Amino acid sequence: MKLFQAIFSFTTLSLLLLPSMTSSQTCRRSCGKLPLKFPFGGGPGCGDPRFQQYVTCNIIDDHQDQQLTFTTHTGSYQVTAIDYANQVLYISDPSMSTCSCINTQPNKGFGLDWEAPFSFHDDTIFALLDCSLSSSPIYHSDHDGTNGSDYKVPLCDSQGTVPICSYLYSCRAISTISLPISTCCVYTPVDLGPAYEMDLEKLKCTSYSGFYSFNGRQSDPDSWNYGIALKYKSSVYNEYPSSCAECERSYGACGYTGPYNSFTCNCPSGINTTNDCYFGENYNLGSRLLPWKTVAVGMVYCVAWLLVWVL
Repeated sequence: MKLFQAIFSFTTLSLLLLPSMTSSQTCRRSCGKLPLKFPFGGGPGCGDPRFQQYVTCNIIDDHQDQQLTFTTHTGSYQVTAIDYANQVLYISDPSMSTCSCINTQPNKGFGLDWEAPFSFHDDTIFALLDCSLSSSPIYHSDHDGTNGSDYKVPLCDSQGTVPICSYLYSCRAISTISLPISTCCVYTPVDLGPAYEMDLEKLKCTSYSGFYSFNGRQSDPDSWNYGIALKYKSSVYNEYPSSCAECERSYGACGYTGPYNSFTCNCPSGINTTNDCYFGENYNLGSRLLPWKTVAVGMVYCVAWLLVWVL
């Protein structure tokens, strides 16, 4: 009877010793060449749950190569870089036109899900290409003020001091189609309305180009950084959670669990904790115990207690 009580007590005490530890799959610390940090996690239970459905780590071929992918209702796009310090996500749309490649196939454009925690970065510039002068809603008729004749006025934003359309339409790939500059419409800063939607079919435009930097060479469109820059917010008040910072300092990955998406720290060993991967403020001669040492010390105490009970 005493032996049974000892075993039962040993099991109970072991569970009480590790109240914040549960088995879990290991969260990715990177996806391909891109490091993964909060709020991105690359998979269910990792990162911030608000971002999980939009940014995922996918296998792209038989060689098990990984690619971080950004998904909206208009499609899936490769994430090319993440600026964690400034909270900017950079993506690439293979269907957009660049200085080296003009897309003449039907293109539905680009849009953000309105409920997603993303918005267009101020550096992002969209140029709508080959737009219909006769039926496109981005143009309206006006008078030139002299002879009363009508002419088409673009409703998109001014190009500012950089003649973006002139530079783009001088690109070799685009110049071969001989498009008039008047069929180009530039949006900067990007404002696609409350729906965050660029519907090229509705706008009667063939394609679009997006870039976020002139790369120091405004008159050379071949050197521009093509793609889309998106701002994101890591929380409602855009503050980095202190618990997550502690977790990442202990080589863990921030995640969530349970019906209420409670915070959890996923450790390299595949263990989840409610604080960090040091499993609490455990010290040994002035230094923290490693996770496996913490468990070992607890087990030693349990075994010692069991021997005392039996003997």
